[in-house]
Amino acid sequence: MAIETYRDAWGIPHLRAADALELARAQGRVTAHDRAWQLEVERHRAQGTSASFLGATALAWDVFARRARLADTARRCFGALERRDPETAQWVRAYVAGVNEGLPAGAARTPEFARTGLAPGTWEPWHPLGVWLTTHILFAGFPAKLWREEAIRHLGEEAVPLFATDGPGTSGSNGWLLAGSRTTTGHPLLAGDPHRFIEAPGVYQQIRLACPEFDVVGLAVPGVPGVAHFAHTGTVAWSITNAMADYQDLYRERLRRMGADVEALAPDGTWTPADRHTETIEVYGNPPTELEVLETPRGPVITGWPGTAATKETAGDDSASRAAAGGARPPQGPPAPDHETRTGGAGGKASADGEAEALALRYPPRVTEDLGFSALLPLLRARSVTDVDRAFDAWAEPVNVVHAADTDGGLLHRVAGRVPVRSHTNRTRLAPAWLPGHDWQGWHEMPYGGFTDGVAVMANQRGPAAPLGVEFAPPHRADRIRALLGERRAWSAAGLPAIHTDTHLASATPLLDHLAALDGLTPEAGALRDRLLAWDRRMDADSTDAAAYAAVRTAVVRHLAAHPAFAALAEPPALPEVLLPWLALTPRIAFALEHLLRAAELYGVDRPAAVRAAVQEVAAGPPTGTWGDTHRLAPWQALPGPSPYDGPALSGDHDCVLCTSAVPGLTDRAARGPAARYVWDLARRDDSLWVVPLGADGVPGAPHHTDQLPLWLKGELLPVVTDWARLERVDRTEDTDG
Repeated sequence: MAIETYRDAWGIPHLRAADALELARAQGRVTAHDRAWQLEVERHRAQGTSASFLGATALAWDVFARRARLADTARRCFGALERRDPETAQWVRAYVAGVNEGLPAGAARTPEFARTGLAPGTWEPWHPLGVWLTTHILFAGFPAKLWREEAIRHLGEEAVPLFATDGPGTSGSNGWLLAGSRTTTGHPLLAGDPHRFIEAPGVYQQIRLACPEFDVVGLAVPGVPGVAHFAHTGTVAWSITNAMADYQDLYRERLRRMGADVEALAPDGTWTPADRHTETIEVYGNPPTELEVLETPRGPVITGWPGTAATKETAGDDSASRAAAGGARPPQGPPAPDHETRTGGAGGKASADGEAEALALRYPPRVTEDLGFSALLPLLRARSVTDVDRAFDAWAEPVNVVHAADTDGGLLHRVAGRVPVRSHTNRTRLAPAWLPGHDWQGWHEMPYGGFTDGVAVMANQRGPAAPLGVEFAPPHRADRIRALLGERRAWSAAGLPAIHTDTHLASATPLLDHLAALDGLTPEAGALRDRLLAWDRRMDADSTDAAAYAAVRTAVVRHLAAHPAFAALAEPPALPEVLLPWLALTPRIAFALEHLLRAAELYGVDRPAAVRAAVQEVAAGPPTGTWGDTHRLAPWQALPGPSPYDGPALSGDHDCVLCTSAVPGLTDRAARGPAARYVWDLARRDDSLWVVPLGADGVPGAPHHTDQLPLWLKGELLPVVTDWARLERVDRTEDTDG
């Protein structure tokens, strides 16, 4: 039977094949055609070979990927998949075969290959697992434990709750589910938007996969077969949000070098061998980096630790500003690596007695050899929420909250993933590897959530996953979504995009309360204060009041960050650059500003004085434009263009439902935001809606490269088209059987 490729008016691929294997092959091939550069960037990131063509800007990531053993973990997971679930392994192989078929032609139409001189490589069966692991390794935010350790060291235990909030490196989402009792059709609706880096090309690929077994539309991760996160099969639909669970641990290791070998101190007081080898990282335009890679029984050694002869890697003096981009992508533009990086000792330099401390990362797939790929085919085959629920039992990571609904009215609200049972210290701080009581003791049962008046809302706040996490997002987005849904009894699919784009900023209250309490201001500052107190608290792109509020907020953050009480936290510790966004002081203050302004006492900081200084400073030189003049889209690119990108104006802010995250105190530009929007209608799939920030085609200049951007900016969504007669047939390839 033929593999058939169709496109809709927006260039979105709709694929039809004789069976699931041929369909996977077709998905791999069309993805290579549309996203060749993206696929190769992700493959190299998984391998830790990005610097070989991107140069020193990618070295920090490659060092982390090698030390964390990401490629080796993905290889092990695929090997285990072949043993445990040969059908899924064969399906992954079919996808990889399609990628390899499509890469030469895809690379030929993509200018980045010529710019870098990169030739497309050959994908191996483990590469999709490597892409998945690389994409999500930082989702659990294990570097936040480094921040807590620093905050406790300099400020004491009470600093932890003060700064506990959705940090700059996490990824989140909005998601809501309406039972049929709350819709105009009597059938459920699901809607939401994942908040990630806005990347060019985009992190999600709109796609349709159809064969005699199933017919699914959804948002795929380029480089990974199937549709894992957001999909509609015709009879059941599902979506996810980040559960904010804590499932990765950092262990303080005591290491000693014994000749060519390295040993780690075990909880029973004995010195046990650590696995050790060296690797060479090729760096375009620079000498190769020789890297020592160590692994203890706890996990791979990813870095030394300040005060224990640690090595600071490629951290330039602009590293704090790059925290605006968050931690899930490598910062761009560091200087060439220094000598200590090129010598690359993972455990830091040995002390005089030959011992040193280092940090080892323990993460579930390294322990279980399972990345949850056995969930992917059952999800495609799902016909009911019972099927979806059973499929997500095999989910591993990231740990997500799942919403699902089916045409019979079935509903599902649960947590899916794998979270180890271990001590409180492991969950919150660095665990001492040489002391007993810090090993993993099995896995938590995944909790289920309920519904209130036919509604479930998750926006990374505390919810059913609360027992599994430490820090969660503030409740503002979730509370606002619930309030908006409560404004009418029955919703249609067409009405839900208005919720996606709500710009009310509830987190402005503490700062505005401080402003209201001020007296004795200059006339200009008093007028600005009165103007902000009358503001509607909407962060609209065309709002001058939102711009004024943002300017005052930035000034307050800077005044607090400059206070001597926080001086010890202002200097980035000697840690790998990939981890520094979690430890940058200014973003931490920015995202915790509510707590810091409301706290009964803040280390002697005179907060009214800081707010007074900020409003008078802004009043003396107020912004002359709108919020959108400075709050602009700044998508992440592996290979930035030759000229600076002047992105379009954005509405929204970090705590709005329209979550377009600036970093007050550093930049108003937003690198993170809704990486897609969707509405899944269980009454009629063709009434479902979706949109991505840019377009379906990853090739700059192609007709469908950025054609969805104007709609995304306005909060409009495209209709999901499933009538084959309304699609354009663009390719037909006969299989080997004719």
